[in-house]
Parts: sequence; C-alpha cells; structure tokens
Amino acid sequence: MAIENKFKKIIASGKRKASVARAVIVFGNGKVTVNKKNYLNLHLFDKLRISEPIEIAKHVLGKLEFDCAINIRGGGDKGQIDAARLALAKAILEFTGSQELKEAYLKYDRNLLVADVRRKEAYKPGDSKARSKRQSSKR
Repeated sequence: MAIENKFKKIIASGKRKASVARAVIVFGNGKVTVNKKNYLNLHLFDKLRISEPIEIAKHVLGKLEFDCAINIRGGGDKGQIDAARLALAKAILEFTGSQELKEAYLKYDRNLLVADVRRKEAYKPGDSKARSKRQSSKR
C-alpha cells in the first residue's frame, strides 16, 4: 500500500428519490457503517444490497483496505439503501482508481455507478394525484 493512501480521504454522494447518502472512505480494515451502525445489523435484503459493491470489490481487488462511514438523510427505507449503495460504490471506485473494478460494477448493475434520476411527478392543480383527472358523465 502506498503511503499516500494511508492519509487519503474520499467523499462521494448518491441520490435516489428523496434520499441523499454521503460515503466517507479512509484507510482501514473493511469496516462499513450506515448512520453510525454496522451495516450487518440491517434487515437481510438491505444488508445484501449494501454488500453488493463490497463483495464485487473483494472479488476484483482481493483484500479491502478501507473503512467507510455512510450517512443517509431523507426518503424511505429502500430509497435510502439504494442511495447508500450508489455512494459506497462511487467512493470505493474513486479510492481504488481501478478500471477493472469499474467494468465489474457496470457489468453487474449499472445503477451501482449511475444514479436513477426519476423523481415523483408534481400534482396538477385541482386534482388529487399527478395523472388522474376528474370523471365527468356528460348527462
């Protein structure tokens, strides 16, 4: 490990719907926390979603030599997990600088590196939903 990596600190962000996640990566031994709690304490499927970029990085690079702290705000549970996953993958990629890892992420799931920009559509004036219109009977 190069000496400059021991003091390197990378900050990356990810968004999904109304959720915003910020991942901070520093040199370490592979510890990942989500909102100051170990990610292994999350629900099963949330834990598996967060671990995808970590497992791919382990497979491509071998040993993980960083610690990551992810802070998430806003949105719902699943949106927060997807935002955290995106921020984590972007941070790992920037920390390692590996082109092989980038190709592995894109081959596995493009949403690991590219944000899903879909947002909720605005309500229209006089209606209760974004798309539904008032019914009329014409009688």
